[in-house]
Amino acid sequence: MNIVFIKLKNWRNFRETEALLSQRTFVVGPNASGKSNFLDVFRFFRDICKPSGGGLRKAVDDRGGITRLRCLHARRDTEIKIEIHFSDHTPYETPIWKYILGFKSEGKGAQRPVVTTEEVWKGGWKILQRPNGEDRKDSHLLTVTHLEQIMVNSQFRDISEFFSGVTYLHLVPQMLKYGDKIGGNLLEDDPFGKGFLERIAKCQKNTRDSRLKKVNDILKAAVPQFKELRYKRDDLSGKHHLEALYEHHRPHAGWHNEQHFSDGTLRLIGILWSLMEGNSLLLVEEPELSLHQAVVEQIPVLIEKIQKATRQRRQIIISTHSETLLNDRAISADDLLVIETGKEG
Repeated sequence: MNIVFIKLKNWRNFRETEALLSQRTFVVGPNASGKSNFLDVFRFFRDICKPSGGGLRKAVDDRGGITRLRCLHARRDTEIKIEIHFSDHTPYETPIWKYILGFKSEGKGAQRPVVTTEEVWKGGWKILQRPNGEDRKDSHLLTVTHLEQIMVNSQFRDISEFFSGVTYLHLVPQMLKYGDKIGGNLLEDDPFGKGFLERIAKCQKNTRDSRLKKVNDILKAAVPQFKELRYKRDDLSGKHHLEALYEHHRPHAGWHNEQHFSDGTLRLIGILWSLMEGNSLLLVEEPELSLHQAVVEQIPVLIEKIQKATRQRRQIIISTHSETLLNDRAISADDLLVIETGKEG
């Protein structure tokens, strides 16, 4: 199941817009046009649906409150509204699921976000409409969505589970290489890759070995002189490592761990691993960073290869500034989402 359509009203710098999404979508546009804000829509729903301590209010508060989320051009109509369609096929067919959420500030007291509309459609039939009779009896019920409540979302839990599985990746190689020296707490959902090696270590051995072999085969084609990739645990320190072997003029050159990997290689490994790590949506920001243009040009092909080698093709949305990345002839117009700025957002 993929997200095939999204419609936004008053979300950050998008006053009103809609877009079709494909199995892989490349979001392009100038700086400050809203690429990251667009990706954050899906992170927002993930945060609402988190099994541990999610919810509408926390998702809004974590982003600085409704005034930070609401488009500056929303002068009279202050409602933020998001509509998302899910399908196994194309966006032109009746979607399997359609979810619509509208909310705004209650305008008094604690300024809590309150639901103005919440709709769920299944195969063309509306199965939820809010506000409903219960909401009108007790307005406090509108401070939470049905999407986040397991007691009431059983009819459409597929949507909640999809959102809770959304992954955001903007791997910062220095966080992975020197995380223990940098210190600080691991951020929830680990978007910057500080706990990436621990994620690999926790994976069941057979699954881990299978995934690393797929990554290994792709790196051999993309990274010069790359020969082999493996996982290793240091028995003395208990630390987890990725190690690589390169073809070298010295026939017995040793293995190098992740601290000696190039930043680009680490980012590439992170993307390829994440594509195999789940079956929900994967969000990737600027995968071209730290990579040579010759490798950047191959990124769409590498993604396609890893998806073909995996049972479930994970939907991926990529934001990029790189024209080189978009040179692949296999990228069609349906795979591109171009953001243009205007006076009204």
